Amino acid sequence: MKITTDTPDLLIVEDRPILLGLGLIVFIMIFVGVGIGLMLAGEGWGIVFALLGGGLGLLAFWAFVRRVQVVFHRPDDWVEFRRKNLFGGARVRHKLSDIGRAEIETSHGSEGGVTYRVVLVFDRGKSVGRHPVTLAYSSGSSHHLVEAKINDWLGKTR
Repeated sequence: MKITTDTPDLLIVEDRPILLGLGLIVFIMIFVGVGIGLMLAGEGWGIVFALLGGGLGLLAFWAFVRRVQVVFHRPDDWVEFRRKNLFGGARVRHKLSDIGRAEIETSHGSEGGVTYRVVLVFDRGKSVGRHPVTLAYSSGSSHHLVEAKINDWLGKTR
């Protein structure tokens, strides 16, 4: 997650899980390749191997690899969540002035690991509640930098 644009009127936060996407593509190619190799060697169950492994990889790709942009537009008083995955995308717009602050949510794994995500807290308006920037939690320090930048940028409007 990173800030791609930062001007007084426009702030864009973006998350592109490139490494996860590449890893899943390699996973899919290995299973499909081994399955085809088994079929060519006369093993009929190679088709099951290819379809099951490739299908699970494709399902994971659809579920976890999604480009996210959050665009804060000060002149027209809106913030827009843009999410796009392999099969399409969605845009949701809210009033910028309804945002109170950005916060970090944490998730503690069963093995003691901690992951994070940034959420926007809407204090008023039709969108009252917590709206995550990314749907998935992840590790790294970028979340704290993005949260601080959003709060700093929002503070300049008040």
